[in-house]
Amino acid sequence: MELSKNIDHLRSKSAALPRVPGVYIMENEAGQVIYVGKSRSLRDRVSQYFHGAHDTKTTKMASSVHDFRFITCNTEMEALALENSLIKQYTPKYNIRLKDAKAYPYIRIDMKSEWPRISMARKRVPDGSLYFGPYSSTQTVFSVIAHLERSLGIPMCKKRFPEDIGASRPCVYYQIGRCMGVCTGRVDNAVYREAIERAADILRGGTRNVIRELTEKMNRAAEELEFEEAARCRDTIEAMRRLGEKQKAVGSPDVECDVIGLHLTSFEGENVKFRDCATVFYIRSGYISDTEHFLFGSDEIDGISADAQTDDEDSPLSAFIMALYQSREYIPSEILLSFELPEHDRLLLSEYLSGKAEHKVTVRTPKKGASKYLCDMAVQDAGKHSENAAKRDRNDERTLVSLASLLQLEVVPERIEAYDISNLGDEHITAGMVTAIDGRLKKSEYRTFGIRSKDTQDDYAAMREAISRRLTHIGVEGDSMEACPDLILLDGGRGHVSVIRELMAETGFEIPVFGMVKDEHHKTRTLTDADGEVNIARHADVFRLIYGIQEEVHRYTVGHMTGAKRKTLKTSSLEKIKGIGPAKAKALTEHFKSFSDLKKASVAELSEVSGISQKDAEAVYEYFNTKKND
Repeated sequence: MELSKNIDHLRSKSAALPRVPGVYIMENEAGQVIYVGKSRSLRDRVSQYFHGAHDTKTTKMASSVHDFRFITCNTEMEALALENSLIKQYTPKYNIRLKDAKAYPYIRIDMKSEWPRISMARKRVPDGSLYFGPYSSTQTVFSVIAHLERSLGIPMCKKRFPEDIGASRPCVYYQIGRCMGVCTGRVDNAVYREAIERAADILRGGTRNVIRELTEKMNRAAEELEFEEAARCRDTIEAMRRLGEKQKAVGSPDVECDVIGLHLTSFEGENVKFRDCATVFYIRSGYISDTEHFLFGSDEIDGISADAQTDDEDSPLSAFIMALYQSREYIPSEILLSFELPEHDRLLLSEYLSGKAEHKVTVRTPKKGASKYLCDMAVQDAGKHSENAAKRDRNDERTLVSLASLLQLEVVPERIEAYDISNLGDEHITAGMVTAIDGRLKKSEYRTFGIRSKDTQDDYAAMREAISRRLTHIGVEGDSMEACPDLILLDGGRGHVSVIRELMAETGFEIPVFGMVKDEHHKTRTLTDADGEVNIARHADVFRLIYGIQEEVHRYTVGHMTGAKRKTLKTSSLEKIKGIGPAKAKALTEHFKSFSDLKKASVAELSEVSGISQKDAEAVYEYFNTKKND
């Protein structure tokens, strides 16, 4: 691979760097940040990129560097923190791109409430609640919540307390002994809060402590002849043990650690989509409570090459580990690695995580025993995940090649955009755009266009307006929609395609456009280019891809259109209330999770909304609770 055209300048500039801790920021010719790293000695580390031989990925990055910036730091700890902050800010091409913390779900307990409930939250906000996580998926969150509720007898229903206490008969969960029955009015608040506190302790990783406390309480109750209380403690202990049995046991009850296993592929090649994988086991009380997988693309050089693990310089893998724990509420006392980190990096990372966790955290690479077995198990799991991902990727590539052949495209369509139009009468005409990258839908690339055209009944005009606006973003550096699609699919027939083809001719774009034609059962039948139709029914892989895209663009577009309509109806309903105008109505609808929550809110809760006075809150409360308006 060629050296950077600016190599002499880069070598001269790097040789002049100070030998102090700091962060370096690599930029390409367009000024985009492509890599961020840290070092205890800026001159020594940065100079290495422009001298000698490197692995394929590092060489590829170094050849793309046009210039670099640097920031000196007083300590290595400061450099480590700054590196992580800059990676989050720039999301460089050649750094490992972890899932954004905003996308991870949390478990939330609103301890300010008289009767706290356990719920799933998409983000942490400073509202006085307890947050636990983040977790790898919403499925994991709901599973944990369900197990906690069943084990501790916490209500699983949607009733609001104390408002719904005594309002209706207890549900079936109370009758079969899975709920303590707050709605009956026979449960003391102190007993309920004790159960919630136990749930919080379990989420903090204290299952063993909770079982020990319950056992002591059960024995004490039995001695005092309080057999009902003793039986309740016994049942809770058994439920919690069953919860553990549902998870994979990997050690004794006192084993509590995180295990990071790294699988490296030996295959080298430019077109490899997934090469390496890391698996993280979150082990609590001897069981794997959650698992995460991180697939690294061929552009991500962050410590994945073999030399990065043995280099005496700062290993970029420490940035990956630091980013992993940046948003986590709980960090165990021990983090086990299947790979070696340079000694000073390992100690630095341990010190940083200890400060964040407020207790001693040890990062180490075990050589033998049970800990080594856990690391080997994580590496094996990462290998299987990497293999499965590579297999899916090969299947997706074959599907795209088949699609290109059927449609006689000049290139394999790596980026496919699909469009649909939806409306409700003359209002809220919406165009939705969904995107598939390398054959897989990518939600972060979805977009909606509110149609401005006055001709509300013309779907062709609406589609033309949406795609016309989309084309203006193509090639605009820094624009979130600068990428040019390789194929555009329209949820419509020849008429839609003809209109958009005319638009392409007028604007000078040469993007293939096809319509997704449905049969009488509203199922994908063929693709049309306005001149004829291409039957995809006999090509199962292509049919599944197109059918999935068509269903998704319809779902997405209709969802946004109806959401806009529903919001308008809610806002207009609120504006009927004396003293509530558009601004206050908007504030109310944005504050509460649902219109149902707004209608059930108390005067005090309504008063907490920004811009809503006590008088406004009383008017809203009276409107929904006295008039019984919908």
